[in-house]
Order: sequence, then C-alpha cells, then structure tokens
Amino acid sequence: MADGFCVAACDRLVGEVQATADALDPRRALAVPLDVTSAEQWQTAVATTVARFGALTTLVNNAGVLHRAALSEESPAAFEGSWRVNCLGPFLGIQAALPHLREADGASVVNTCSTGAIRPFPNHSAYGSSKWALRGLTQVAAVELAAEGIRVNAVFPGPVDTPMLDDATQARLAAHALMGRIGRPVDIADAVAFLVSEHASFITGSELTVDGGQSLQIG
Repeated sequence: MADGFCVAACDRLVGEVQATADALDPRRALAVPLDVTSAEQWQTAVATTVARFGALTTLVNNAGVLHRAALSEESPAAFEGSWRVNCLGPFLGIQAALPHLREADGASVVNTCSTGAIRPFPNHSAYGSSKWALRGLTQVAAVELAAEGIRVNAVFPGPVDTPMLDDATQARLAAHALMGRIGRPVDIADAVAFLVSEHASFITGSELTVDGGQSLQIG
C-alpha cells in the first residue's frame, strides 16, 4: 500500500484479514474470504476485488502450507493437500485473474515459491515437490503471457518469521544463518513490491531468492 496499491487480502481466516485491513486503510484495503483450492471462490474473490477497486492489475499468490514427513510415512491425503494449496491454488488464481490482467497496463503476477524449490530438504516431499511444480508453472506462465504484456515472476524465500515455523525451529535456523537471523515478512514484501513495480518492467520469468544466503549453505 505504501507504493500506491489498493490491496485485496484474501484468506480463509477472514476475521484476521479484516482486522489487518481495518488497521491499515479501509478505503484501500479489502478483506476477501478465499480458499485457494476452490475455482468458484477464486472467481468470486476476483469479482469482489474488481467491483470494489475497478480493476485488477496485480496478483500475488502467497498462500502456502508446510508439513514434514518421511517418504515412508507421508500420506496420499496430506501430499495432495500440499499440492492443492501450493500449486493448484496459484494456477486457479492466474486463470481467474487473467481476463482482468489482460486489460491492465503493466500487469504482473508474483508467485511465492521457496528455497525448497532450489535444493531438496529431507522430509519435505509434499512441500518441496509442490514448490518445484510452482516454479515450473511460473516459467510456463511467463512464456505464455509475455506477448500480452503480463509479467510473471517468483520470489524464493528462505525461513521467515511466520507461524509456519515454530519458535524452536526459528531459533535453530537463525543460529546457523549467514546473516545471523531468519527473514522477516517485510523482506519478502519488499521483494514482491519491486517485482510488481515499473522498476521491474523488463523482468519476467525471474526467480528472486530472498533467503539471507541460506541457499549458499545447502549441499
């Protein structure tokens, strides 16, 4: 919002998103209920956004789920659940937003990938494979949509201080981090803000790693 965007924040946890929108600027922030695995809810979310703000110029696919399990213990249901949120969700979002992105000048899509799609982590078969798939989807979409003036890029966060990681995991990762800490949400937000801005108008299909050097330590 500091860069002049009106923002529709979409989540299943509508109450939390609404509180955040109200704390910012209700005139420029909109809370929208959305289960990213539902094509119907995506259509409704996009329609609600366009009705409120008059257009849709940017899509940021940021929903994600993570769980850990050895290959021998992973369940088909949990594996599929990760794929539905982490890869199917962005696919459905792009499809739903595409008619409006085609009408916008400087339209942009940013997918939140992961360093788990740069190097493999053990016990992350569901998460890692779904993020590798999202990496591929980003590349395909960038190639398909470039001629229509729609840029598609991805950010690759390392560990970030969010509820996805418990306190013990955050402390362990920070202790071994090159920069002495894990990422903050604003670190990722700033990267996304750059990719959707006019400063990145000649960038598409890119993979912006925001991990404090974590990927340099892997392998």
